[in-house]
Amino acid sequence: MKAEFWVFLGLAIFFAPVALVYWLMSRDPTGTTALTLTFFLVLMIGGYVFIMQRNLPKRPEDRKDGEIADGAGELGFFPPQSLAPLLCAATAAVVVLAPVFGWWLLLIGFGLGAAALASWIFQYYIGDHAH
Repeated sequence: MKAEFWVFLGLAIFFAPVALVYWLMSRDPTGTTALTLTFFLVLMIGGYVFIMQRNLPKRPEDRKDGEIADGAGELGFFPPQSLAPLLCAATAAVVVLAPVFGWWLLLIGFGLGAAALASWIFQYYIGDHAH
């Protein structure tokens, strides 16, 4: 995680003077606030990565004697294809459009939302990928 720490530290070093220069040149409080919050967000993530790199064992790419074969093995769990996120997004669109076309659409959106969310939660308990 040493490389990730340096990336976030570099971003923090970049956003601090950018926010200051932006404020001095434009006097825009909204953009300056956004850039300042971006600086603190990047600093927060960089601090988290720094703490985690000290507490976790070093990865092969962080060690001087690390070999490519040291990083072999299972990379993680990758979920199968699913229509549930698409259904949840379509439900969100229906709910957002409810004030435009009529509040009755909100009831339909909440019903569809419950079904879409349940299908997303229980997708690993039914079908081909059941556990």
